[in-house]
Amino acid sequence: MKLDHIDTKLINLLQEDSKRTNKQLSLLLNLSVTAVYERIKKLEKEQIITNYSAKIDPQKVDKSFLVFCHVKLIQHSREYLSVFESKILKLDEVSECFHVSGDYDYILKIYVKDMEEYREFMVNKLTSIKYIGSTQSSFMIGTIKNSTKIVV
Repeated sequence: MKLDHIDTKLINLLQEDSKRTNKQLSLLLNLSVTAVYERIKKLEKEQIITNYSAKIDPQKVDKSFLVFCHVKLIQHSREYLSVFESKILKLDEVSECFHVSGDYDYILKIYVKDMEEYREFMVNKLTSIKYIGSTQSSFMIGTIKNSTKIVV
């Protein structure tokens, strides 16, 4: 699907605030409510818009200890990747997992309450996954930019 300038503006507006009504969007885009509705449905059907979600303040839910954990598997085989990925999908503490190039195979984004909870996570959950060769953890000191927006 080829996006026109109205589609890109609509996408950017929805990323800023997905709770805007079609009426509000129609006023911002100078379109009818029906036209906005149809464009949104088309973007969803084409899976350009894949999901709507709420952004949560980690401090308000007692999960303000953010860890980026680099994971290296003992071998880069299909079986090892498959086992690791299936286990990671079941860990609620892991909010994001990326298969990456470089010295490590994966980068995990992990939210926990504090260092003690992270230690428990590492000992009882993460390192119990087969085929992990090594891990390296980095802890967030402060947030400079944290956005889910992809400018189109």
